[in-house]
Amino acid sequence: MATLLLFLSLLLPLCLRFASSEPFIGVNYGQVADNLPPPLATAKLLQSTLIEKVRLYGADPAIIKALANTGIGIVIGAANGDIPALASDPNSAAQWVNSNVLPFYPASKIILITVGNEVLSTNDPNLINQLLPAMLNVQNALNAASLGGKIKVSTVHSMAVLGQSDPPSSGLFRPSYQPALKGLLQFQKDNGSPFAINPYPFFAYQSDSRPETLAFCLFQPNAGRVDSGNGIKYTNMFDAQVDAVHSALSAMGFKDVEIMVAETGWPYSGDSNEVGPGIENAKAYNGNLVAHLRSMVGTALMPGKSVDTYLFALYDEDLKPGPGSERAFGLFRPDLSMTYDAGISKSSQTPVNPQPKPNATGWCVPKTGISDAQLQSNLDYACGQGIDCSPIQPGGACFEPNTVASHAAYAMNLYYQTSAKNPSNCDFSQTATLTSQNPGYNNCIYPGGST
Repeated sequence: MATLLLFLSLLLPLCLRFASSEPFIGVNYGQVADNLPPPLATAKLLQSTLIEKVRLYGADPAIIKALANTGIGIVIGAANGDIPALASDPNSAAQWVNSNVLPFYPASKIILITVGNEVLSTNDPNLINQLLPAMLNVQNALNAASLGGKIKVSTVHSMAVLGQSDPPSSGLFRPSYQPALKGLLQFQKDNGSPFAINPYPFFAYQSDSRPETLAFCLFQPNAGRVDSGNGIKYTNMFDAQVDAVHSALSAMGFKDVEIMVAETGWPYSGDSNEVGPGIENAKAYNGNLVAHLRSMVGTALMPGKSVDTYLFALYDEDLKPGPGSERAFGLFRPDLSMTYDAGISKSSQTPVNPQPKPNATGWCVPKTGISDAQLQSNLDYACGQGIDCSPIQPGGACFEPNTVASHAAYAMNLYYQTSAKNPSNCDFSQTATLTSQNPGYNNCIYPGGST
């Protein structure tokens, strides 16, 4: 019996991984636009995707009603401008809950209320000091309505709350924010609510626009970055940023507070002077992020689970100010068509760990003139992703010629073939290309091509 229970406990996460939707994938539904589709159409659209949660920045009753009986979790928000009243008057908090929660719950599956957005980053001492009292009053209002254990209360932070994030193991909150954070985190620990943060590898790339940084940000093959504090090698920026937050929480004694990624995304377009926006980059980031979350591999410091992650954003917001990229984060257009395929549609769903297809057309090989150092980095990366590199080990069919170039070519192609043959996985920091010429020789067979 014990053996059977152990087997079932191991099997259950695997079954959940291939479920029709993913409990840890959400999306932000911003409304700074004048061309959004009707809420009911949006609700139907969401049900055709892997998305199980929606984050609203306010509490639009039409949207909350439209999501009723869909099973989709809903995050609603109290604006920064609401905080003073919520903090100073418990009756104001009770009225907020009475107006924005009670008429819709439980048919509309409200799961979280965020009080304020990036409040600490406003550096407004009055607003910051009012944040915790406002959260407490909202929590008490939920408790009074017997919803305290069912709907959580949190607030959302920008990555600017971190004073140090590189390497991830050294993550620390800014000293000036720590007094406020201590009270907030104690509240969140006591009430089991998540620490919500907005990591954007896109902005990290804008401040360091080298090709290897782009690959690191887009979950594409790269040499990786070793954390000098613990020796862990990171192969993507998202995990590094999330683990930096985990380290900062641990340093303040709150390592058990769950992390929620309230926003992350990549714009598919931008102004001509902006670095990074583009359809291919947006598709690579969001698509590879979704695949990473679905793999359940987790991060180095939080392995074996995926943090709740809300993609930014469901639609473009055409009235947003700022550079062009601010109006080009939408996964879907107002006519409900996909801006690009980020792997979130149930109809485009692929297995988490696809196997190589022997009839695939094309092979992935290094470009000419690439240095041995770069090829060695590609080789290390590819073989570190769980592919079978035994044919290029001593005695293997592809060991000879015993050169970095030959071994890297085999490993890079095998990595590409096992990655659903996504062209972005034959990039390797712009050192690889696809070819129709079979690179196999003698008894060394390269998977791929056509039969």
